[in-house]
Amino acid sequence: MGGFNRRDFLRASALAFGSIVVSSGLQGCLSSSSSSDDETVRGLAFEHGVASGDPLTDRVLLWTRITPTDGNNADVQIGWEIATDSGFTDLVHSGTASTNAARDFTLKVDAQNLLPGTRYYFRFKVAGVTSPVGHCKTLPAGSIEQVRFAVLSCSNYPAGLFHVYAAAAAESELDAVLHLGDYIYEYGNGGYATEDAAALGRLLPEDNANEILSLDDYRKRYALYRTDTDLQSLHASAPFIAVWDDHEVANDTWRDGAENHNDGEGDFTERKLAALQAYFEWMPVRPASDDDEETIYRRFDFGDLVSLHMLDTRIIGRDEQLDFADYIGAGGFDAARFTADISDTSRTLLGLAQLDWLQTQLATSTATWQVLGQQILMGRMLLPAEMLTALQNPGATDLTAMLTELVTIKLRQQAGDPTLTPAEIARIETLIPYNLDAWDGYAYEREVVLGTARTLNKNLIVLAGDTHNAWANNLTTQAGDAVGVEFATASVSSPGLESYLGLSEAQIPAAEQAITTLVDGLQYLNANQRGYLLVTFTAEEARADWRYVSTVKAADYSMDTARARSLRTLPGAGNRTLVPTV
Repeated sequence: MGGFNRRDFLRASALAFGSIVVSSGLQGCLSSSSSSDDETVRGLAFEHGVASGDPLTDRVLLWTRITPTDGNNADVQIGWEIATDSGFTDLVHSGTASTNAARDFTLKVDAQNLLPGTRYYFRFKVAGVTSPVGHCKTLPAGSIEQVRFAVLSCSNYPAGLFHVYAAAAAESELDAVLHLGDYIYEYGNGGYATEDAAALGRLLPEDNANEILSLDDYRKRYALYRTDTDLQSLHASAPFIAVWDDHEVANDTWRDGAENHNDGEGDFTERKLAALQAYFEWMPVRPASDDDEETIYRRFDFGDLVSLHMLDTRIIGRDEQLDFADYIGAGGFDAARFTADISDTSRTLLGLAQLDWLQTQLATSTATWQVLGQQILMGRMLLPAEMLTALQNPGATDLTAMLTELVTIKLRQQAGDPTLTPAEIARIETLIPYNLDAWDGYAYEREVVLGTARTLNKNLIVLAGDTHNAWANNLTTQAGDAVGVEFATASVSSPGLESYLGLSEAQIPAAEQAITTLVDGLQYLNANQRGYLLVTFTAEEARADWRYVSTVKAADYSMDTARARSLRTLPGAGNRTLVPTV
């Protein structure tokens, strides 16, 4: 099978490119009834809200979709307005453009000639109908005091209600919302995490109830998700800076395939092209062009404080994931061959072009904080081999008893207990990567990235999603040199370790303590809650605040303040590790 190359990427992006129009200023005031006679009698509605994204110092991308409720697929003329006030008396932009079925009736307006660090209001109008009002903000320039991000990932519609989106939308003074992928899921009814869908009133509709494969399937899935009012409220509250993970295409996607793409499901490249076209249509991101070498990976500078480097660890460059099963034979586990393969210097996650781009960006940025917005855990999640075997075979072993034994040995070792036997030491020092789909499966390239940050003396912060759980890691080179820290967000609704391991509420604290004790570098884990991450940067610190909702399985919820957690790191070569907040 041929690789998914830049030409393929541009093809998917270009198919959505026609939905973008440029707005450079006022083009005349719009009336709420300004439309043709034909449009006035049509059934049209803004069923999917409004959104903004990819802000720069002088521009921001605005998004909406119009729904022809009468089934008429003729072109629709949509107007837009941008103002500095909520009453739209101080208009700075207005204009009109058409959209149609070829772009799924989506419209993107690239609003230019704006002021840095300024909050704007925007809305759309068509046929006597006015959209909800959105809020957006351009990137600041020069010396600034603070940057705040809400970080989210893994929103599975049938798995639970999107209370996490509503909670994030209530945050004040956000500079941007970072969505790190799994914005949609590809499964059908009866698939992953759908067991509560009927009770929650979140079964997939009949015309989109199966695993999605075609462009029409992907479009309908986005349309379903974007009817959720909590998601709409977050999109309307602040600009998104987003990147995909695997489920925007299929589970465990890599460059030329995916775990959840099987025989009989057609050509994978065509499926990926359809998925990415729908992504570009429905998400407020700028599509790539022939003269844009960054594609989906791109940089956002928040004055002199933060350089945010958004990465694609999933689609453009990733080699296929290793599989432990391939190293188990009659003689047991072939550790030597596994070690050789996982440390192979030709093995890539980012791809050469993206890795070169990232190294250049790190070298040229003078911002205090270098932040990687990406999908998967970078910290070394090395677990005792017997523990990993138990995790992969839930129910086969008394996991609680095993964890107690391993933690006891680990604590004795940390205390310098001379009575430890070689067999006991082997139990905690025979380590295997927990997740080969994460950076642990691409060890050489991780070392290149961490080594680059250390050589350049950068303050590195890595943001991650994907796992459905909250984590915090100290990041070190293979030699043990401190480089930076990792903050990973919990999921919006997808279940985490508590589901996979079958842990009861009472077992969670012990399991969290055991895993953080046994994994070197791991400083924090929340194994069972849904939530988001608030990250705040100043010249003095980078602070992470994990926020959790009480449930995603009922309409009524509250914020679980008892389990909220905060950690921070300080800039400078002598710091770059996690410390408690003050």
